[in-house]
Amino acid sequence: MEDIMKLILIIIGINVVYVSMCTLRMIFVIKGQRILASILSVVEIFVYMMGLRIVLKNLDNYWNLAAYCIGYGLGVYIGSRIEEYIALGYVTVQVTVDCVETEIPSKLREYGYGVTSWLADGKDGPRLMMQVLAKRSNERQLIDILDKLCPKAFVVSYEPKNFKGGFWIKRMPKSF
Repeated sequence: MEDIMKLILIIIGINVVYVSMCTLRMIFVIKGQRILASILSVVEIFVYMMGLRIVLKNLDNYWNLAAYCIGYGLGVYIGSRIEEYIALGYVTVQVTVDCVETEIPSKLREYGYGVTSWLADGKDGPRLMMQVLAKRSNERQLIDILDKLCPKAFVVSYEPKNFKGGFWIKRMPKSF
């Protein structure tokens, strides 16, 4: 029984590692990190083949198949959490505030964010619109700053795919 439990834990562990690597590799490809994705894929396929070999040698036990499935699911979750932690790339945050006499763009620039602002007409009157560019790893910090500066602001964030021009281009790695 101890050997079966050990085998089940090995299968789960291998699949968690494999699927986490697979998730990260796909994200690296999407983010344009091709060399890193290629290197990771070599290790990923090695781990996959080792796990597959163990499972195929022990197909007679349904617990091994269940362990493979559980490991796969955990790997997707853990891989996405790792990606969230390393937060590759950039985010564009669109901010709408209901006051136009504000120093918010200047204050955000003091924090080091790129800000473009303009006046807009909203349902209930004039609004100040801002487009703020930040590293994804700084998105939470930016949201916290916005909460302090203008708690009623309407905030939408999204990931830009391409960049051309602007002062931020000098700060970005060549892969963007």
